[in-house]
Amino acid sequence: MNKISFFNTLTRNVEEFKPNVEGKVNMYTCGPTVYHFAHIGNLRSYIMEDVLEKTLRYAGYDVKRVMNITDVGHLSSDADTGEDKMLKGAKRENKTVMEIAKFYTDAFFSDCAKLNIKTPDVVEPATNCIDGFINMVSSLLEKGYAYVAGGNVYFDTSKLEDYYVFSSQSEKELMVGVRDDVDEDTNKKNKADFVLWFTKSKFDNQELKWDSPWGVGYPGWHIECSCIGIKHLGEYMDIHCGGVDNIFPHHTNEIAQSEAFLGHKWCNYWFHVHHLNDQEGKMSKSKGDFLTVSLLESKGYNPLAYRMFCLQSHYRKPLEFSYKNLDNVVAAYDKLVKRIANLKADGEVDQNFFDEYKNKFIDTLGNDLNTSMAITMVYDLLKADTNDATKKALIESFDYVLSLGLVSDATADENVGEEDKELEAFVLAKIEERAAAKKEKDFAKADAIREELLSKGIAIKDTREGVVWERV
Repeated sequence: MNKISFFNTLTRNVEEFKPNVEGKVNMYTCGPTVYHFAHIGNLRSYIMEDVLEKTLRYAGYDVKRVMNITDVGHLSSDADTGEDKMLKGAKRENKTVMEIAKFYTDAFFSDCAKLNIKTPDVVEPATNCIDGFINMVSSLLEKGYAYVAGGNVYFDTSKLEDYYVFSSQSEKELMVGVRDDVDEDTNKKNKADFVLWFTKSKFDNQELKWDSPWGVGYPGWHIECSCIGIKHLGEYMDIHCGGVDNIFPHHTNEIAQSEAFLGHKWCNYWFHVHHLNDQEGKMSKSKGDFLTVSLLESKGYNPLAYRMFCLQSHYRKPLEFSYKNLDNVVAAYDKLVKRIANLKADGEVDQNFFDEYKNKFIDTLGNDLNTSMAITMVYDLLKADTNDATKKALIESFDYVLSLGLVSDATADENVGEEDKELEAFVLAKIEERAAAKKEKDFAKADAIREELLSKGIAIKDTREGVVWERV
């Protein structure tokens, strides 16, 4: 089994990966809060986590990957303040929270499919696990790591020897990673304490609530990942993934509550992907307009070109997005795919060359996930002194990890005509539904229908002659 090393945020070093059980990997990914479309900055993290998972599988590991879906409990500040994000989405679109969760969960996985991001082995919505959250909170109270104040249940960070496990920085410096303004909660014993279970809050119209020993309420955001991870991966996790903005307070709080609950170290390796920036700084939904996969498609961009855009940069470096930069990658991507398409399938695969080059490819990715050099290896392979059959076989093999659609398979679909008719009927029905929404001045619904169609690869345009549509 080839050696795989990557940067462990917990130790702040590039380390060789050694799982708890030889050959097996328990891997967890923080999933989306499904109150809106994922922007391409969010998706950079999921692309790089996908590459890590596929690299481990390619190197021979048996990987089990788990992801949560946050459909309750994530407030508009990561520090347990502000409005519930799901409620915010429901208000925006005049829908129930569960309708919002279903729509944007489907949209998220649609975007992932377009980017060739593998669906994790287990995907668990937070609302499926309320009993587990209550059990963990009860245990933390019994062990003295939590307290009730003002109706809410809080984790007591003063009970830990080292709460700030990811850094020696001060609390003030770490709070840079927290989104939105932070309001002081006077119920807390310590400023760093965080909510495990809400029963009293500044918003009374929370749609999702459950009975608990502390009153009717709902879980805090941080408890979700701990419980879902332990439920599906057991008490020992190998790798926990997320964006750098999850480091504090979310992942810091996960470690605090999980290790207090379990009584031992929980996860050995923490993998974090840096921000995607635009010219104004980090991309975020709070800016208003934000870039989605559907928006890129509507402008004629292949989502896999955006995946290549991400892979050409190292995951631990900020990446600046601009259409000019993306256009350069698109040109390179199109040329690369054409060059590969011109390879002949004649001759026998040179197995010795194949094995040697494959090991080099794994070693390259195993060096802190050097995806840029891995793509360079594809270019080098095209110039290598071996036959086309070997080159094509290697590129097909590499593309399991890169997942760039480098080798297309032009297979005719006999049912394409029938599928086109079904698609047309669906689109026309949605156009009628949108027209009715606009007539009733429900512009939020009309915009949501447009985005729904875009998420399915359909762009609509209002003209003097009526609404026209096309595939993008």
